[in-house]
Amino acid sequence: MEKERISLHESVQKVYDRIKEDGMINIWDRFEAQGFGSDPDKRCPFCLKGARCDLCSNGPCRADVSINKRGVCGITADGMAMRKMLLRNIMGASTYHYHTDTTIRTLRATARGNTEYEIREPEKLRSFADRLGIDASGSKEEIALKLCDFVEKDFNTPYYEESKIVEALAPEERKKVWRKLGIFPGGVYNEMMLSTSSCLTNIDGFYKSLALKAMKLGIAMAYQSQIVTEFCQDILFNIPRPHKMRVDLGVLDHDYVNILPNGHEPFLGFALVEEARKTKWQDKAKELGAKGIRVIANIETGQEMIQRWEMDDVFYGFTGNWIMQEAVLASGCVDLFVADMNCSMPIDPIYAKRYKFKLIPVSEVIGFEGITERKNYVPERATQQAKELLQMALDNFPERHESIEPVLGLNMGEAIVGFSTESILEALGGKLDPLLDAVKEGSIKGIAGMVSCTTLRDTGQDVHTVDIVKELIKRDILVLSMGCGNGAVQVAGLCSLEAKDLAGPGLKAVCEQLKIPPVLSYGTCTDTGRIADLVGIIGDALGGIPIPDLPVVAVAPEYMEQKATIDAIFALAFGLYTYVNPVPTVTGGPDLVKLLTEDCKDITGGILHLETDTEEAVEAMMKHIEENRKKIGI
Repeated sequence: MEKERISLHESVQKVYDRIKEDGMINIWDRFEAQGFGSDPDKRCPFCLKGARCDLCSNGPCRADVSINKRGVCGITADGMAMRKMLLRNIMGASTYHYHTDTTIRTLRATARGNTEYEIREPEKLRSFADRLGIDASGSKEEIALKLCDFVEKDFNTPYYEESKIVEALAPEERKKVWRKLGIFPGGVYNEMMLSTSSCLTNIDGFYKSLALKAMKLGIAMAYQSQIVTEFCQDILFNIPRPHKMRVDLGVLDHDYVNILPNGHEPFLGFALVEEARKTKWQDKAKELGAKGIRVIANIETGQEMIQRWEMDDVFYGFTGNWIMQEAVLASGCVDLFVADMNCSMPIDPIYAKRYKFKLIPVSEVIGFEGITERKNYVPERATQQAKELLQMALDNFPERHESIEPVLGLNMGEAIVGFSTESILEALGGKLDPLLDAVKEGSIKGIAGMVSCTTLRDTGQDVHTVDIVKELIKRDILVLSMGCGNGAVQVAGLCSLEAKDLAGPGLKAVCEQLKIPPVLSYGTCTDTGRIADLVGIIGDALGGIPIPDLPVVAVAPEYMEQKATIDAIFALAFGLYTYVNPVPTVTGGPDLVKLLTEDCKDITGGILHLETDTEEAVEAMMKHIEENRKKIGI
């Protein structure tokens, strides 16, 4: 396989060579071994088009609109494709909200004094309570408990009643649209129930009805799951503020005891850092012949951590996003891989055996073949669990260090991370005016919220993401990056001050004036709700401009999994121009494609754009941005 078909990043390419030499199966070879080699379009044509269904015993069925071929029950290809999309969305919403549930458990336990975490941002707690209409009197612990009670009650609001969280946080203009369409959501739990029930055979096979339910669920998820999760994590672990962070596989040093929290939930990761900073643990490591203990941030758990806490010699740096997981594990430097919810691969036990590291699930949703030992996260026991995990890593070090040769000479760069709505405002002197003035005068043509996974579908890891982002900043588009795509641009050097030289003249001048990169590292995929909140603030600051009329685009250059699909559906409900690649498995439903890519503009104001070519994709985004600039008179 050609190097760039593996990954954009030289460090991953280098470890891939080691993986091959060791005879290890890996994600790149498995992708090719599906039997279709470098042409993923030569797979089952019905599956690629979303026109296949195996939900009942009459199937599997295949549909073909061109000859009016339907499933046994009579469902069309449009219905099949949208029903599959909605089922993916339910999975994405459920997983996002699993994270939310854990966050609220942690905040509640902390407010009761039952954890060693603390409420680090009491002002954010009070301001968030105020926005939700919660009485913000009393101690910070009392306010936190009231917040937990309020949001948990709202999560369980019936689907036929209106969510108070959405009412409090969403832009007025959007709420009017959603009420008119009948998609103003209730509680996220009951929206999941409604959507799941709708997907059974012979219940709802109408693609338009299913699409509206997907939007309703997406709105509930964005405000109740994503915003609540991130704001409460801010309250506990700090609001993200700009700082430097080491990135890429060079952060792994063979001579240290290396612990990698991995997944999407940062709770045990933070506990591990706090405990590992204590002298007694560092001394224990040195007694074993190690230079010390390091906690290395990995994937989205790592993103949650690096956005909030600064690096030192214990919390040392960030590796990258999920596709490079096997490269991380094959580096020969890992002692303990701590797997919380999401983004741990079923292949990990084979790598643990070969490269002599300890693999420990710390979430009920994670399971591995052959791995029986686990430490499911319990907020009240987080510190004790962190101590036990540290000891596991220490116990593992001697054998790993003596028997596994490391891959040497891996790259290490530096990125500026930690941008949030609050930190952007702080950088601008407390007001959005400098940013808005730059947009009005055209130094910044528009803003792109890049929320992306990474996938091998059309290119190597991160290749298309970085190409798209480079083309956007070259055209004076300020990019806010989230998700695995954030890891892509961090490792590629686009979140550094030096990257301003890749930007257009207007954006470059703004970067020099404000001392910011042209790509602002904004967080994880869970920060989709946070950026929607920022876009709403920008619209209000510009005089109440409707979301669809703003010079703003949503960009997903390499979407991969179920969380990404509901993020995209929410973006459409929110009224954003939304670029997605690869082409989703909906093309077998031409009426559905027309609904998403054309008709939706007249329904919610959002529009889906599908395009595999970088230049054409960016040109279409620029056309939309320029049209909106003219529409609002800037």
